Amino acid sequence: MKKRAILTKRSLREKRERAVFAVFGVIQRIGSGVLKVFLFVAVIAAVSLSFLSIYHYLLTSPYMKLEQVNIKGVDEEIRNDLIEMCGLNSEQSLLGLNLNKLKKRMEEHLWIRSVKLERRFPHTLIVEAEKQVPAALALTDRFYYVNRWGEIFKTVSGTDDNDFPIITGLSKNSSRAQEQLDKTMHVITVLKSEDDLWSLEKVSEIHLKKDGEISLYFNHLRAEITFMWNELGDKMDGLKKVAEHLNQSGKIDAVTHINLNYEDGAVVSFRNS
Repeated sequence: MKKRAILTKRSLREKRERAVFAVFGVIQRIGSGVLKVFLFVAVIAAVSLSFLSIYHYLLTSPYMKLEQVNIKGVDEEIRNDLIEMCGLNSEQSLLGLNLNKLKKRMEEHLWIRSVKLERRFPHTLIVEAEKQVPAALALTDRFYYVNRWGEIFKTVSGTDDNDFPIITGLSKNSSRAQEQLDKTMHVITVLKSEDDLWSLEKVSEIHLKKDGEISLYFNHLRAEITFMWNELGDKMDGLKKVAEHLNQSGKIDAVTHINLNYEDGAVVSFRNS
């Protein structure tokens, strides 16, 4: 019995020793894992600080200063406007420029439709600007420039060029007015392909009517010419033939209206004698 008790005590002691060693092993493994994580975080922090230091150095380095702004697509006056609007100067770092912010600011200029910007290291900012080009004037409460996409982009001032066809009859509803302008641009595109008396340059007014009808007024013709907005291209030859016939018969000056909305030809209205 005494021998069995001694063996039991020894067995219990050995079990406790094994348990202690197991706990120490777990602690050692945990400590090793924590150390690895700490070292990993330390390395990442050191690399990040290095990059931040390098970035800060480049931002303040004279080797990255903005020395030249190359703006393409506009004249000298607009170029100077854009530089002044954006506050661009040689004290700025080319690397530190916010190109998205600059793009939005430049496109606020009334004569700029869009810009693309590019850094060309070490000292140059490249700006490719698309200048607004008027295709017509829209008359509502005042005159506005309209570009070839049917976009109203600027009020016409007293010193601006106003030698463009005038669009009248625009709806006061903005979405409806945009639909009308889209149709008008289709008509303008057709007229751009014409020459001589029937070219766009000879058009004085484009009047927008209901249900997609449009009336044209030419400088050389006192008559109103009416058609559906999407049919002018198919009916230009017929219009020319009618006008030529009226001219040869000496009746062209008495015409008030040429309606092209007929399958078999046109209906011509005359002034009373």
